[in-house]
Amino acid sequence: MHDLIRARLEAQLLAGAAAASPAAAVGRLLAVQAQDVRGFRLAVRSRTTGTTVADLDRALSDRELVVGWLNRGTLHLVRAEDYWWLHALTASRQRVGNQRRLRNLGLDAPTSARGVDIVVDAVTHDGPQTRDALRARLDPAGVPTEGQALVHVLLAASIEGHLVRGPMAGPEQLFVAAEAWIGPAPAAPDPDGLLARLARRYLAGHGPAAPEDLAAWTGVPLGDARRALASVLDETEPVADDLVALVGGGEPAPLPEPLLLGPFDPLLHGWKSRDLVVGAHRDVVTVNGIFRPVALVEGRVVATWRMPGGTVTLDPLEPLVPTVVDALAADAERVLRYLELPPRPMVVGDGSR
Repeated sequence: MHDLIRARLEAQLLAGAAAASPAAAVGRLLAVQAQDVRGFRLAVRSRTTGTTVADLDRALSDRELVVGWLNRGTLHLVRAEDYWWLHALTASRQRVGNQRRLRNLGLDAPTSARGVDIVVDAVTHDGPQTRDALRARLDPAGVPTEGQALVHVLLAASIEGHLVRGPMAGPEQLFVAAEAWIGPAPAAPDPDGLLARLARRYLAGHGPAAPEDLAAWTGVPLGDARRALASVLDETEPVADDLVALVGGGEPAPLPEPLLLGPFDPLLHGWKSRDLVVGAHRDVVTVNGIFRPVALVEGRVVATWRMPGGTVTLDPLEPLVPTVVDALAADAERVLRYLELPPRPMVVGDGSR
């Protein structure tokens, strides 16, 4: 298990050499969970050296990176060059569920289609749009936006290939016309070729892994995940417990120094089971699907943390020795520096949160 943790942490860029840029970090992981802006910002932070949040925001403005509804129908940060082929693999699987949800929210097919047309017209002719700006166009047109209705109209536009999230405007990410922003979608790709590409890229950022892990991470059927890994069999080698890794990985890097990971970190999303990392601390993922920021020590979760008023506050889940607390305090300084926030000493809570 020790070697497996080391290998996966290195694949995730949390051990060994870090990436030199946000695009390089995201490219290694292929897709980074992105429904929480601070979450994907901190995911890049922990996998790069010498970067700040401004570098990530610049990569979004420069169209190197985009966010879209991809794996499992949730928002993911990807390189622009990877968007369309991932969209081809994952978007159509979301359509039936999206249409059913829209009906349940009171939007029949004509209303939903009108909503998509309004959104597409706005981002195509008037440029990047905030969520509130799109809501202000939909409401007068009789397209419901209350509750989750707006999100599912935007998701419908994304599924049809019209919409991605692009540049930041303060704390908010703007919606843009997908083809105008990152170029047109290519001709219909070869499904087998896409699965082989998916397998290689997934193992690069998540190996060693099994077909069940790939299926859980992407949302593709288990049969497709098996086909994907089978198609690159000559590029992989078996690892214990029916896992495979790309050939030539070598001895895994040592475990990293104590590290703070943000909410929804990819380390908690990349495999069918997260028990290897969270152990007994399973409540770091709440019953309603919130993935808390965690502290990682020797490859496993030992605490959660938060940042009220710009102060990193550590909430231990088990006793921590002073050297570990000091190391986490040093990483807390790096978190604030990365986010371009004023320096403040880390506070240790009583773990009763």
